[in-house]
Amino acid sequence: MTRGDLPLLGAVGVTGGLVGAGVIALIGFSTDWGSDQAGAGTCDVKDVASTTLPSVVTLAVESTAGGGTGSGFVYRLSDGRSVIVTNAHVVNPPSGGTTTAVRLTYSDGHTSEAKIDGVDTVTDLAVVTPTTSDRAAPAIRVGDSGDLRVGTPVVALGAPLGLSSTVTSGIVSATNRYVRVPTQAGAAHLVGAIQTDAAINPGNSGGALVDCDSRLVGINSAGAAPAGDSGSVGLGFAIPITLARPLIQQLADDGRVAHPTLGLQVVSVPSAMQQSAGGAVGIAGVDAAGPAAEAGVRPGDVLLSVDGNPVRTPDDLTQLELGLKVGDTVTVRVLREGAQQELQVTVAAS
Repeated sequence: MTRGDLPLLGAVGVTGGLVGAGVIALIGFSTDWGSDQAGAGTCDVKDVASTTLPSVVTLAVESTAGGGTGSGFVYRLSDGRSVIVTNAHVVNPPSGGTTTAVRLTYSDGHTSEAKIDGVDTVTDLAVVTPTTSDRAAPAIRVGDSGDLRVGTPVVALGAPLGLSSTVTSGIVSATNRYVRVPTQAGAAHLVGAIQTDAAINPGNSGGALVDCDSRLVGINSAGAAPAGDSGSVGLGFAIPITLARPLIQQLADDGRVAHPTLGLQVVSVPSAMQQSAGGAVGIAGVDAAGPAAEAGVRPGDVLLSVDGNPVRTPDDLTQLELGLKVGDTVTVRVLREGAQQELQVTVAAS
């Protein structure tokens, strides 16, 4: 089955006209897997559920365009503060709408209003905090997604279709996937994503993917299905917590994430023109004070590669930038007036 046959599906539960944002969370479908990272033994899903569910919340989001539901979890920051982590598309209303209210429902049934602290549509992460703290829910235990191997058992917790405290299980099908997820803001980019054989239901987005020791390893974010099919085909994706942790801290501290950038605006070259243009991605604009401009990149150049990695689509550039570090110097190869040039660009923060 080709990638074009597998559209990514809407992940928030929809009521009152709030349209799903092109992302769905992961749910596994087996409850008898190994308890260690190699997949041997049994996974006590009942124990995982009792340990983890008090940290999982359901988000009900109201906007001028309608309402919807999603999932999240209580997360403790490095400075000791507790926040709620979810997906950006859970709290973002449809295009043109404005979020008017966010309500949290905890596993014991108590509720709280919440405010949005930060949203990053590029990586599909968001942080909210409750406005009332009449009782404290425990923060989820955090693991290391780098320990995951194919076959590792995992448990997903969230609120599919608004059904709070739903627990299912499955395995890791693959690691280090790149997934482009259509959203109301354009697209989110899941880099290094965890793939799982998971049943996919609207409303699970932003929920917790944990190992058999009840440790958070991923944030449920996207699912795929054949064209015209809204059911599960066992293709789901989660943001690995090891990559998400510094982004969550930035969102809580600053309300935004400063992503690595080369300072380029690029567009796809129509296929009929690619041969004459000499490439598939054109540079439509260069940030005047950005690193590419300082290195001599010009609008009208054709972008060929970054550090030897071919750039065939604008998404290729976004994926490459997300893997860079601010301060790195990379070689950008462009085609200008029929001649290739290599320019040294120092990565900056967006």
